[in-house]
Amino acid sequence: MDTTATGPDLVRQLPPPLPAERIVALNQPKQDLHTTRAYEWNGWTFDVPPGVFLPGWTSRMIHERVLDGRIETRGRRYGAMGAGLGVEAVAAGVRGAREIYAMDVHATSVATAARHYARLVGPRDGTAFLPAAGDLFDGVPPGTRLDVVTFNPPAVSQAVSDDPDIVRNTCVGAPLLARFFAQLAERELLAPGGEVYVIASNTADLRTIVQDAQDRGFTPRVDHVRDWRDGVLTFLFAFTHGSRA
Repeated sequence: MDTTATGPDLVRQLPPPLPAERIVALNQPKQDLHTTRAYEWNGWTFDVPPGVFLPGWTSRMIHERVLDGRIETRGRRYGAMGAGLGVEAVAAGVRGAREIYAMDVHATSVATAARHYARLVGPRDGTAFLPAAGDLFDGVPPGTRLDVVTFNPPAVSQAVSDDPDIVRNTCVGAPLLARFFAQLAERELLAPGGEVYVIASNTADLRTIVQDAQDRGFTPRVDHVRDWRDGVLTFLFAFTHGSRA
C-alpha cells in the first residue's frame, strides 16, 4: 500500500480484518491475569498487580517512540490513554514532558502507573504527573488541551473471552475508538498542532476506525507499519485535527 496516502485513499487501501477464527486464535488470553506478575523494560522493573495487563509488542512500539522522541513529549502536555502499568508515562517523565495525564478506565492500573512513576521518575521541575481514572477522558479536567495523545486500544474485532478484564483490554472493538475521537473533537482536547497516535492491527476493523476519525475532522497518516509475518499487520497512525493540523 501507499503509506503516504491520506483521507479516502488511505481508507480504501487498509486491509480488512483477518478471518474471525484467525483473530480469536491469535488473541487467546494468558491465564495469569488475576495473579501478581513482573515486567522489565529498558532496565526498569514493574510489579504487575492482578487485573493489570502486561504490555505486549505493540505497546512497546509506543514506549520506544516516547522514550527516544519519535513521539515527542518533551515540554509538551501528554495524554497516555490506557496507561496500564505506566511505562509510557515513565518514559515521558524521563523525556521531560510538561504534563503527563495517565488515563485508564481501570482505577487499579492508574494507581499502579502512579506508583511506578513516583519510584522511577519522582518529582521533577517543570513536569507534572496527573493520574486520571475514568472512561476515556472522563478523568481529565475541563479546559485541558493536550499536545500529544497515545492509545493502544482494545480494538480486536472478535470476542476472545467473557472475562470482563480481558474484554476491557483486548476486544472492545471499533466503537471505543469512535467514542475516543468524538470526545477529542467535542471537548476540543487537542491543542493547536496536536497529534494523536493510535496503534491498531488487522485483527481490528481498521477501515471503520480511520473513517470514524475522519468523520470527526481528523486527518490520518500512517507513521509506521509492522509486518509480524503471521498475517498480522500493525499500523501506527498519526492523526491531526482540522485547522490544528
